[in-house]
Amino acid sequence: MLVDVVSVTVLDGYQVKLRFKDGVEGIADIGKMVKFTGVFAPLADHDYFAKVSVNPDLGTIAWPNGADIDPDVLYAAITGKPIPNYQSGIPVGNH
Repeated sequence: MLVDVVSVTVLDGYQVKLRFKDGVEGIADIGKMVKFTGVFAPLADHDYFAKVSVNPDLGTIAWPNGADIDPDVLYAAITGKPIPNYQSGIPVGNH
């Protein structure tokens, strides 16, 4: 997929509305996608969670402590499409 996130809006709870470069939009519930441990521990504080922004270098959402979520994971969560299995840069298993 490799479609960059271009905008993020924080919603209630741990949900975010995302828009991708290809125009796809949807809501992802980050609270159901990650455990708030390790690098994600600060996100349990909703005020900190709300500091999410788009990192254009990574093409995804990120927080000030460097926590980020793979854009393919976010895209799959919103579209229901499977995450590609990459081997040597070539998608496999999705023929």
